[in-house]
Amino acid sequence: MSALDPWLLERLVCPMTRTPLRYDEPAQELVSEAAGLAYPVRDGVPVMLVEEARRIDAPA
Repeated sequence: MSALDPWLLERLVCPMTRTPLRYDEPAQELVSEAAGLAYPVRDGVPVMLVEEARRIDAPA
């Protein structure tokens, strides 16, 4: 498991909402709370395609 570069994380935004992302290191995902999507990080490379993102459940 590789950590995501903090410099890169500060610059990435959700391609759907243009809001900041939260890095979930154990799941290797970048989470967009605003869009309800989790973008995968594969081999240290964020996959910023909406088609590749996983839907997440909104908090109750």
